[in-house]
Amino acid sequence: MNFLEVMQSYFRGEKLEALYFILPIGLLLIALGIVALRAEKGGFAWGVAIPCFVFGALLLVTGATVGFRTSAQVAALQKSYAQSPGAMAGPELKRMEKVNKNFRFTFYAFGAVALLGLLLHYLVPADWARGLGAVLILGAAIGLLIDGFAERRAEPYTEALRSLPLQSGPSGDTSLPRPE
Repeated sequence: MNFLEVMQSYFRGEKLEALYFILPIGLLLIALGIVALRAEKGGFAWGVAIPCFVFGALLLVTGATVGFRTSAQVAALQKSYAQSPGAMAGPELKRMEKVNKNFRFTFYAFGAVALLGLLLHYLVPADWARGLGAVLILGAAIGLLIDGFAERRAEPYTEALRSLPLQSGPSGDTSLPRPE
């Protein structure tokens, strides 16, 4: 595939994941929180509802933001690429390398959230802790799925960016050092 096809594939996947997975899961989590409070009273219901509302709102906002900004982002990148592939590649490669670096952090962060969920669920003898623990485990699993798909999309796009010649800036230095 040529660079533009790789770029289109990356952003198409990002938009689809945002609008058809992240955003709907956010809505489902909010609905689950509402159902928990209507179906049961007490600590377990609140332990489920509060993190469902928090995770749901975060996913709803993230899904909508990413999903609705992607078309404009792609149009701007295509325009920049048409003018100068090297000038577009430098800043975009820097952005993608930061995105890729964050996957390692979020992988461990979601693992920590899942571990906290397990500890709360099994070691704290309170109804709210069991509900909270279960939702933390669910939230971590959702996060791992989202990032798992995103990381696999980002790898070929980042490699395609690396294959573009980086244009020299005004100081004569390239926008980014080439990885060895």
